Amino acid sequence: MNMEQETVKNTQLSQEEEPFGTVKIADDVVAMIAALAATEVDGVTSMNGNMANELLSRVGVKGLAKGSKVEIFNKKVKVELAINLEYGFNIPATCQRVQNRVKNSIENMTGLEVTDVNIRISGINMTH
Repeated sequence: MNMEQETVKNTQLSQEEEPFGTVKIADDVVAMIAALAATEVDGVTSMNGNMANELLSRVGVKGLAKGSKVEIFNKKVKVELAINLEYGFNIPATCQRVQNRVKNSIENMTGLEVTDVNIRISGINMTH
């Protein structure tokens, strides 16, 4: 079968019957989305000792994602985050906001389903 016949064959298929190709999202990318989403929440100062969003250009995205670990299986995502909080913020309420932000960001950007967002508080920053 030559290339022209193959092209004609593929154009006869509707998108519902067969996708045009596959999209693979690396675990690191999902970890970066999680880390960025977490640091957008008030009270979260950093990811496991890494700098927050405004210094991202210096650290690089991979540096930010160090406090974020993801497992993807059958389009379902489990996230583990190690975060530092600012002193004075309510820990349970802040963590719930982080969980919601991370879940929504990953699901909206990737189409994957987030089943767990587990958070470990690795430090409290005392800034005056």
